[in-house]
Amino acid sequence: MKKIFYSIISFVTLTMGSCSQSMLEFSPTDSGSAEELLKAASTAVTSVNGVYRSMWTAGWSTTGNTHQCFGIAAYNLALDVMADDLIMQSQGNGWFWHDHTYNMKSNYTSSIFRSYDVWYANYRWISNVNYIIDAAPAMEGSQADVAYVVGQAYAIRALCYLNLATWFSRAPYDPMNGRQRWTEACVPVYTTGTSIDTGGQPRATLQQVYGLIDEDIDKAIGYLETGRESSLSTGNKSHITLYVALGIKSRACLVEGDWDGAYAAAKRVIDEGGYAVGTKSDLMGGMNSLNSSNVMWGAGIQVADQAGGYASFFAHMDNQDGQYAKSAAKVINKQLYNRMNPTDVRRDWWDPNDKDAPYVGRKFAFSNVASWLGDYIYMRVEEMYFTAAEAALRSENLPNNVQVARDLMNTVMAERDTRYNANNRSGLNLGATTTTWTGSLLEDILIQRRIELWGEYGRLFDVRRLGQGIDRRADDGFSEECLSGMSRRNVDLTKADTYDWVMTIPQDEINANPNINEEDQNP
Repeated sequence: MKKIFYSIISFVTLTMGSCSQSMLEFSPTDSGSAEELLKAASTAVTSVNGVYRSMWTAGWSTTGNTHQCFGIAAYNLALDVMADDLIMQSQGNGWFWHDHTYNMKSNYTSSIFRSYDVWYANYRWISNVNYIIDAAPAMEGSQADVAYVVGQAYAIRALCYLNLATWFSRAPYDPMNGRQRWTEACVPVYTTGTSIDTGGQPRATLQQVYGLIDEDIDKAIGYLETGRESSLSTGNKSHITLYVALGIKSRACLVEGDWDGAYAAAKRVIDEGGYAVGTKSDLMGGMNSLNSSNVMWGAGIQVADQAGGYASFFAHMDNQDGQYAKSAAKVINKQLYNRMNPTDVRRDWWDPNDKDAPYVGRKFAFSNVASWLGDYIYMRVEEMYFTAAEAALRSENLPNNVQVARDLMNTVMAERDTRYNANNRSGLNLGATTTTWTGSLLEDILIQRRIELWGEYGRLFDVRRLGQGIDRRADDGFSEECLSGMSRRNVDLTKADTYDWVMTIPQDEINANPNINEEDQNP
């Protein structure tokens, strides 16, 4: 039996009070109210809201180190500092340093480090939405209202399994050489609400996990199509909409090498979603507001009691207002910075002349530092342009695919660089590492994606699926402290098939799950 699932059930059955800090903001407050709550869409939506809140709340997914464990934004930042473009100048107070220097895999026996954090959080979210999915057939309410609630539940489950697959397994497909890993072990799968009688499942294969991701996100898209007219919808960008679900699908398709699927999903967002590519004023405003027309999904941190204080994204990224970002500055890889034309407005996201931290990020800023406020952005429409461009270029079925890719790039870059022109580029060649430059159109698409999504998306999501290695060098900004620590631990990121960026399964899971043992642990 899984201890983690014991704690989930304990949580679900014993903490159904309407507490603003709880995972599920259930109401009424008695412990027997869950079935009553999920009987109708009008009340079941409360549990969905609670899941969203937990996606940016610190202090519940680990027993310590909570200042680096604040949900989706923390996981994206961790995947950025584990890669090549977002560099920690020094360890500062230590938060995210274990991620940056690959000193976290050996900490799988602890409940305060990243492997436990990611595993526990995503499985708790999965368990919570599984109850909603279980209740769907009998849920009362209009067709649109039920679809609105259930569609979000399926989308959350798809996203969680995509997260878990990213952290705890290698990529299923390597497009550099066509290597397939679909039979490799991934993570356990649970598709119904857990109880004290739920047994621990073995690790499913990558094929099984991604099969469920595809199935779930397609169901989510179908439900959310129906749910667009729901009376429960508030238009809040903190909720997953039809177009966010399509964005999640595009991410999964890229990992799977389903270029046509990725293109279709991303292009539909571009064509139908009503979002606009961010202008210079949008880009230079601190990236802290869901109200921007280019933002698709995020977390609205609107009042002081919702802010995480030091346990928050901006505390780690806003270098101008002190907090952790001052003692552990986040800088851009110098090679990537130098790939921008002098006319690229995004150069202002970094300051190469800062006396304390050259190339430090200025992209992110509190909207109100006194109250620790600033919305978290999880998905922007610009990502959809880069996804559609890459997928179009790789497609063997899309007519005039090269020009389609060029046109998408020229459109998204028009607000960024007046000198940019994709029409003089072609080809699919990529280097063995992410800083081995080839000059191809595919490489350029990925370069612009890297610059655009710095600090937002989790760069390692892309590196793993591309089949490239990472060559960290002091000349690019990596500290001697980081490089020597990696050397002592024999970390080698230059090989695309490395297990160094595959997280170890928490020891608590191995101890409690009879279907997972030490032999099932990741190398």
